[in-house]
Amino acid sequence: MIVTRHISLDRDCIDKMEPYVEKHKGNFSAAVREIIDRAGKYSSLKNSLAIDSSMFKWMLSEIDGRLVPDNILDEMIDPLLINSMKRLEENLKCRFNELEWDIGITIKSDNDASPSDVLIELTGPSQKIKFICAILSQYLVKNSPEHASLGIESVSNFSDCLKIEMSRSNKKDAQNSLCNHFGEMDDVVRAIKSRPAFWKTLIDGHLLSNYSMVTVHRNYFEDLLAGKIPMGEITIETLAKKPIQEIPLKEMLLLIKEVYEISRVVDRVEIDKESIILFHNYRNGEVIDKLKKSLIALLEANGHLYDAKSTANMIVLTHRPDVGIKINEIINNLKISNNRMDQELIMFMAFLKGLKNMPDIPLSLTFLGRRIGKSLMQEYEREKGIKSWNLEAFQNAFGVIDSRLHRESGWKLEKNSLLYTVRKCNIVTDGNNVDKYICHSIRETFKGAIDYAFGNKAQMDVKNLVSHGDNFCEVLIRVP
Repeated sequence: MIVTRHISLDRDCIDKMEPYVEKHKGNFSAAVREIIDRAGKYSSLKNSLAIDSSMFKWMLSEIDGRLVPDNILDEMIDPLLINSMKRLEENLKCRFNELEWDIGITIKSDNDASPSDVLIELTGPSQKIKFICAILSQYLVKNSPEHASLGIESVSNFSDCLKIEMSRSNKKDAQNSLCNHFGEMDDVVRAIKSRPAFWKTLIDGHLLSNYSMVTVHRNYFEDLLAGKIPMGEITIETLAKKPIQEIPLKEMLLLIKEVYEISRVVDRVEIDKESIILFHNYRNGEVIDKLKKSLIALLEANGHLYDAKSTANMIVLTHRPDVGIKINEIINNLKISNNRMDQELIMFMAFLKGLKNMPDIPLSLTFLGRRIGKSLMQEYEREKGIKSWNLEAFQNAFGVIDSRLHRESGWKLEKNSLLYTVRKCNIVTDGNNVDKYICHSIRETFKGAIDYAFGNKAQMDVKNLVSHGDNFCEVLIRVP
């Protein structure tokens, strides 16, 4: 039954009803029905909040870091109020007064209907104003139009006062800003609810083992089973949301700390400027050595060279920016088709000789040699237009390198194997003495070239080494 009544409204009431009338295309009756329906829902919401104060505080603390579902948000704050910051402020003030929340709110904007900058100030009990900040920010991010999206610039907390600065952004960045400031636990809770049995079992396992379980990426585990040195770059890149080469060193060290501690690969990670110390409880020396090399490889992939030392329960990684800078210079200047090749190699060897006083061969020299080997093959490949490598092409390439290093070498090529012999290497030997650093780096250069040309298909069988007391070096290379 439809009941007709005559009512009188002042201008202020008409202004507040205008968005509903526009929504219903001038149908005043439909607008009034929606307003009454919303008032009923609001009344129910108010009554539902008539609960014990301590219970309500606990509920607010439990949803900290969570965003409310969109349908609940729409019932809490009318989406049509987005068209006027002034009406939005008045509506919220009225609601807080009726709820007796003792909340003060001020919304300032550069434009009432389509703002580019918004400043929200809330005063009152800390838990309540944080909750209001979250839902009000979510409301503005969700309901601001695509072409004028509002994102959070900053959130400032002053004991009983919270200030939020919002400005124009794109929808994706605006949503990210909301999640970063108020929804950091949203994905976590959603993931747990989607697979509760899995997460309960995993958490129980960590608790029962006193966090001695290790959780790593499947690729990392696969490399371990295959006897390789796992780097773990996939996890790092996923967290950083960019390739490992583009991650700044400071951010990279923090990511290593986060990944290695949370996965429980190590117990604790400490960062001291550009050095990093990992504390562990491993007892097997081979395991510690593999972990050390894995970290070195990871940082090398990031473009930085580190030396590593280990004790019974620590691995200390020290940045070698001098090596890194020199590597970059060498790799940029080593051009096989360039007449300066000899000078660059001489400079390279002089640099290596400057490291002679180190008690152990630094792991960074291993990666130095391999990077240079790869670079040499890339330049030769580009110069000669090589599309795919075979043993003959490899022999020709390294024959050019040997001639520039003034080394006497010989080759014996068969169907699937290549015997490479270095009979004399003046840059490695000085009289009867062998420079172990240069020798080591040259061998790693050779390995880097092999890896680039053939990947894991090639097998190397080292038969003789000058550094082991032999009169010549000899290695047999086999490919399928």
